[in-house]
Amino acid sequence: MPLRIGDEAPDFTAQTTEGTIKFHEWIGNGWAILFSHPKDFTPVCTTELGYMAGLKPEFDKRQCKIIGLSVDPVSDHEKWAKDIQETQGHAPNYPLIGDSDLQVAKLYDMIHPNASGEAKGRTAQDNATVRSVFVVGPDKKIKLMLTYPMSTGRNFDEVLRVLDSMQLTAKHKVATPVNWKQGQDVIILASVPEEEAKQKFPGGWKAPKPYLRIVPQPK
Repeated sequence: MPLRIGDEAPDFTAQTTEGTIKFHEWIGNGWAILFSHPKDFTPVCTTELGYMAGLKPEFDKRQCKIIGLSVDPVSDHEKWAKDIQETQGHAPNYPLIGDSDLQVAKLYDMIHPNASGEAKGRTAQDNATVRSVFVVGPDKKIKLMLTYPMSTGRNFDEVLRVLDSMQLTAKHKVATPVNWKQGQDVIILASVPEEEAKQKFPGGWKAPKPYLRIVPQPK
C-alpha cells in the first residue's frame, strides 16, 4: 500500500551496523531521518553517506536521529565504511540497516511488493527506486518523502532546511515561504483569525494582501 505524508511510519525490527533496532523504539521522542540507497560500493551513494556523516552534528542539535539503509548485508556496510572514510573524510557515524531480505524496502514502498530474492545477485539498477528520504516526527508520522534518481546526488542541506521549517511550524501557527532559511520572515497561517493573530503576534505584520501576513520568525 502506498505511503503518504501523514501516514504512520511502518515499524520494523532490523539488523544494523550498531546492532538490532526496533524502529519506533529507536526514534524515541525526537525526529528521525531514514534514507536509503540501492547498493553499497556505488559512487554517488559513497559521497552521500560521507556528507551525511559530516552533517550529523547539525541534526543532533535538532534532536533528529539519522539511519541509512540498503538491501545489502551489514557486513558489506562495514567494509564500505572504510572506503567512505578514505574518499570523503567521514565514515558513517549513524546506523546502517542491512535490508538483505527487502523487508523494509517493501514496507516503505521503495521496491515492488512482489520483488523476490535477497541482496545477493541484485544490481543497483534492480534497486533503483531504493533512493528515498523519509522524515519521521515524534508522533511517528511521515512528515516528508523524497525519491531521487540514481544519477543525482541528494541535497541533504535541503533536508536540514525542511527539518527546520517543520519543527518551527509544528510549534507555531506559521508557514515558511519559498527558499526560507532559519531566522528569516515567515507567514501567518491563513486559518488563524485576525483577533487570534493579534494576540499571537502583538508586534504586528506586513500584509501586501489580506491572505499574506508576513512576520519575523517566532522564537
